[in-house]
Amino acid sequence: MEERHASGPPAARDPSNDPAPASDHPSAGHVGPAAVSQARAAAAALRAAGGLAADRRDEGCELALILGSGLGPLADEIEGAVSVPFSEVPGMPASTAPGHAGRFVLGRLSGRRVVMLQGRLHAYEGHPASTCAFPVRVLHALGAERLVVTNACGGLDPHWRAGDLMLQLDFINHTFDHALTGPPDGVGPRFPVTFDAYDETYLEAARAAARRLDLRLREGVYLAIAGPAYATRAELRAFRAWGADAIGMSTVHEVTMARSLGMRVLGLSVVTDMALPDGREHATGDEVLRVANLAGERFRALVRALLPEL
Repeated sequence: MEERHASGPPAARDPSNDPAPASDHPSAGHVGPAAVSQARAAAAALRAAGGLAADRRDEGCELALILGSGLGPLADEIEGAVSVPFSEVPGMPASTAPGHAGRFVLGRLSGRRVVMLQGRLHAYEGHPASTCAFPVRVLHALGAERLVVTNACGGLDPHWRAGDLMLQLDFINHTFDHALTGPPDGVGPRFPVTFDAYDETYLEAARAAARRLDLRLREGVYLAIAGPAYATRAELRAFRAWGADAIGMSTVHEVTMARSLGMRVLGLSVVTDMALPDGREHATGDEVLRVANLAGERFRALVRALLPEL
């Protein structure tokens, strides 16, 4: 994989990239028309690094993928890959989460022009929801109108097992923040509908691909918390009562932003541990990454089978 540097000032030197202090205005972060301009500047820098024509969406990337904890190796399969670290992209903070390389990867996979986020931004790193969702603005500015979002999650359904793959049917945002809080961006609707956040045609394509590969694909509702602490036993019982099947610390802000921008979305999860309130112990972060790596080949096979149909 070739690593290139994006033009423009490194994000790490731009004070606007710093996580907003708690005392700042609630709209602090990548919000409003300024966020749109930042995303377009970031996309232009990535186009230059990837050798893509400037301001030509039809020569950009058809499809975007966000790779969660421990799922980054899929980026190693991209043909003609060009990798650009987050910290080299104007407007992008660096990723500090374990198991997240923190870079954009552009190239081809399963015959499609793709751009991947090998890692993501999280609230527990100190970022507001608008910043966690900012990379989706960049992906859209690169031309992507389809998004596959993935994550590692804890299973709440006692019938599941660590290592299962899950198709996201819906989500619950329990992070106490929202990607679109702040002034309107002038691009998407002010009050986007997320009633059906995940594309029904893509859900059917995922089910069909899993059947072809003889893979067991669970289906459920993903609930997001801000983290970084794992949930208490009482919280897990409450989340299960709400209808959640899995829990994690990401994804919902990205999906909300994608739907606001009119992108079609598919969500896939790897159940890396069982978050059961009556269990004897809870998995550690290292165990989560270990199981994600073990399930990686089945996950990658499913994504490869899916891409030509999205």
